[in-house]
Amino acid sequence: MAIPCVVITSCDSGFKEEELIKQILSTKTLPEPTKREETVAWYPWTINNKYYTADVRLCVVPSTFQMSSEIAQSMQAFIAYFDSTVKDGLEKLQPWISVVEDLAPEVLILVCDRVCEKGVTRHEAQQWCLAHAFELVELNPQDLPDEDDDFPESTGVKRIVQALNANVWSSVEMKDGHNQGFGLMSSLVASRHNNPRTCQDPPSSSLPVEGTLVNEEASRTESSTNTDTQEDAVVDAMTDLDIQELANLTAGDADVDNFERLFTKLKEMKDKASSLPHEQRKVHAEKVAKAFWMAIGGDVDEIDGLSSGEES
Repeated sequence: MAIPCVVITSCDSGFKEEELIKQILSTKTLPEPTKREETVAWYPWTINNKYYTADVRLCVVPSTFQMSSEIAQSMQAFIAYFDSTVKDGLEKLQPWISVVEDLAPEVLILVCDRVCEKGVTRHEAQQWCLAHAFELVELNPQDLPDEDDDFPESTGVKRIVQALNANVWSSVEMKDGHNQGFGLMSSLVASRHNNPRTCQDPPSSSLPVEGTLVNEEASRTESSTNTDTQEDAVVDAMTDLDIQELANLTAGDADVDNFERLFTKLKEMKDKASSLPHEQRKVHAEKVAKAFWMAIGGDVDEIDGLSSGEES
């Protein structure tokens, strides 16, 4: 099985893809690429968090002309940098739209230094993201989160790394002690492993990760009603991580830090659910409640009769 990759491209001649890779890796010097073909380069990265490890490749692809079947089959995330200081900054991304729609990577991130009133405004960038299911990330936003906010949002490259950590990579290896409650995640990984994407696959061949990005949820509401039985049975990876963390916090020590993290996590999950259409919230809440009950060791028979009766 090919190692999954994050395709990174820049539509700004003054900003090289390698610069963003250095920020993601938190290093001043790039590692040796595992492979290089003219202007395309694959850089190694091991995602290592408390739940899992996953080997991925950060792949520099300057333009759509350098896309190959090898890259297409392994691409599971796409990050595009654009120049927000010029009015036509977003137009330069147009050649990538059809590629992204055909391959349907799970993570889609639009990056700029910061939105610009004289170039691409915040409203314009957000509208573009909604139209194409991307998440907007400013590397150096003008308005930083309030330091006194109990639940500050992540920004800049930290948010990019956070989004990549939330994805379910085909190369994922769960850590000991964090397997309980991850049956849904394992099912998702197995499904992707057994059904690898190809250049000819239509977008519907890829299992969507429901709720990975708020913008993705908002823009794909219509298609969510047409998901098949297997997709309906899978809670997205980020929610699965949230559920397991809630289970761990609930069973942990009753100290101040634990309670603060518990309330932070509950608010994060509430905000995510609030972005769903009204008719989907009850179904989503039911899925989360059932998964959480199982994560803390509850008997599935005790909650079988609690269905909302709505179709998911």
